[in-house]
Amino acid sequence: MSLQDKVMVEMKAAMKAKDSAKLEALRAVKGAILLANTESYSKEGLSEEEELNILQKLVKQRKDSAAIYKEQGREDLAEPEIKQAEIIEAFLPEQLSEEEVAAKVDAIIAETGASSMKDMGKVMGMASKELNGKADGKTISTIVKQRLS
Repeated sequence: MSLQDKVMVEMKAAMKAKDSAKLEALRAVKGAILLANTESYSKEGLSEEEELNILQKLVKQRKDSAAIYKEQGREDLAEPEIKQAEIIEAFLPEQLSEEEVAAKVDAIIAETGASSMKDMGKVMGMASKELNGKADGKTISTIVKQRLS
């Protein structure tokens, strides 16, 4: 079952349950998928990697918005953003812990022979590809910087 089909099933359930927060988050996912489909002009649809990237982007947007709202003391606006991020995260594969990400990054550094910050681009490229959907870019970047500095 494709991501779009899963979202539609969940949307129907949210409509029946009258869960407006979940429905709003799922509509955002559906809209992003439709937009990506029309932009790519592909007849076969989006790849799983592209779908994961869309979901990660939506989660990141929600978390960033929530952080800004909290900074400004607007808990009433931050709460729905956090709730939507959690709903969208349910469609992502299980996230790796920082220790697991660090172990993968260490393996990539050993494999590439990276030794300094000059090699960060190479390590980040491989790590992002290998950990796509399983860890966010900020976590990967922070660990790579720690290991290479």
